[in-house]
Amino acid sequence: MEIYKDLSSPASKEFEKLLNSQLSKAKIEEGKIINGKINKVTEKFVFLFVEGLKSEPVLDINELKSMGLADKIKVGETISVLLEKIEDKNGEVLVSASKAQKIRGWDKLVEAYEKNEPIMGRITSKCKGGAIVEHVDTGSLMFLPGSQISDKPLKDISHLMNEPQKFAIIKIDKIRGNACVSRKEIISSYKKEDKKLIIEKYKVGQIIKDAEVKGLSSFGAFFNVNGEIDCLVHLQEISWSRVNHPEEVFTKIGEKHDLKVISVDKNKLQVGCSVKQLTPDPFERIDEFELNKSYDFKVIKLMDFGAFCELVDLQGLTTLLHSSELSWTKKNVSAKKMFKVNDIIKCKITEIQREKRRVAISHRLTQENPFETFAKNYAIGSIAEGEIVNKNEYSLFVKVGDLDCDCFLHVNDLTYLNNGEEELAKYKKGDKIKVKVLEIKIPEQKIRVGLKQTMPDPFDYFLDKKKNQTITVKIVSTDNKGLTVQPENCSLNFQIKKSQIAINAADARPSRFTGGERIDVAIADLDLQKQKVTLSIKLLEEIEKKEALEKYGTSEGSGKSLPFSTLAADLKKKDKKKE
Repeated sequence: MEIYKDLSSPASKEFEKLLNSQLSKAKIEEGKIINGKINKVTEKFVFLFVEGLKSEPVLDINELKSMGLADKIKVGETISVLLEKIEDKNGEVLVSASKAQKIRGWDKLVEAYEKNEPIMGRITSKCKGGAIVEHVDTGSLMFLPGSQISDKPLKDISHLMNEPQKFAIIKIDKIRGNACVSRKEIISSYKKEDKKLIIEKYKVGQIIKDAEVKGLSSFGAFFNVNGEIDCLVHLQEISWSRVNHPEEVFTKIGEKHDLKVISVDKNKLQVGCSVKQLTPDPFERIDEFELNKSYDFKVIKLMDFGAFCELVDLQGLTTLLHSSELSWTKKNVSAKKMFKVNDIIKCKITEIQREKRRVAISHRLTQENPFETFAKNYAIGSIAEGEIVNKNEYSLFVKVGDLDCDCFLHVNDLTYLNNGEEELAKYKKGDKIKVKVLEIKIPEQKIRVGLKQTMPDPFDYFLDKKKNQTITVKIVSTDNKGLTVQPENCSLNFQIKKSQIAINAADARPSRFTGGERIDVAIADLDLQKQKVTLSIKLLEEIEKKEALEKYGTSEGSGKSLPFSTLAADLKKKDKKKE
């Protein structure tokens, strides 16, 4: 112990220098992966020598066996461990071989993901939504979604369990340390290379013999071609005729049909085919058919807006019969109520657009226009007998004869005498009436008739009358607004306003009359064309007053017996003017 008494001695300094140089060879840090050499093996533990550590790290022998390192459990072998603590509370070194393996395995997974390289793994167990895959090299566990197990649905994956196979890493979560892999991508990549070679065999226009129906969907039919590739025949490429679903043409899975290649997409590795293009385009024969000529059409589909029909003499040519071309008279008519599928109906071809491959047809043009027939049979001004078939709050609809058209009868054309709405209430469906034809508009499909025009016009009473003429009327009723009167030998009632009863405001009282009196009135206004008349008692007084002034103006006392209170004063003023 003499050497340690004096640390300043040359021997002590030389020993310190030697010790420091030995420890500095290996940098020991917690959290790092280090290599340890086995120098002792017991039944339960393995002792490692790590240069730079003051004591030997110890590993559980079962840990190494569970990691698949049983063959390395012998003296002299090197094992990688994670240095967790250089010295714990008991003064021992804590290391973990499994954690070191996981860390190095994760680094390998990240490297493979960044380089887009496949890894080897085996499916060890099933879980919710997929399966667990173990990395063969490192033992790291990864998630395999059910959708990524294969390129086609698999009910049973027992044949894939614990079999080493390639997987593609499709997702890495570095924060959580999770990895997601795909077996489907590996399979698809192999098939993709093979599919490129297969796609190159097919050219546009090529005829494929005996392709087998593999599946049917709402948008088309899938065919297997020569057992090497699947192709789609779109719904529009199945037939020249309108097809609602492939089941209408292909009755069962497995039946065989010839196909024509119409597109080849080398990027998407898809081949598009057609069945209808193996037959002539029916539109090429459209010149055989004339405009405005009737042909037989077969109803193949009914819609809310019309019906799709196929020309019987040219199968495959489908066109729309719009609801507006179904009937001359019916509004909002429904093809579903008029026809049923497979009905043969007559239609006229009204338009052919070769560029748009469109043919317009009409069913109503094959029928006689009832409005034209009506115009031939009934001239404007003629009387026709009809039946009320409908009514609303302001009109009646009258059907004349057997013609499929309704005539419009407005409430104002019902009567000359009463209120139109009150008169309208007297009529109901099924009533027979005679009407006069007032107006016919064939393009607008409109016929207007009148009922009151079939009766004598009470306004004819005024044909020989003129303005300011005096007529005799009977007072029908009175109210606060005035008088209701009816001229003699006339069935019309007229209103005399309160302001037109008398010159003096005090005498302009409707209460002066009780009703039933016969009085004379003057015609204040008369419009024969508009059938408007204005009657006035006040005007008659003014006329009579003027006549009295002219006739009796020289007599001072004249006018005393007249019913005009101001007449005497007016006469005096007139006499003074003469002086």
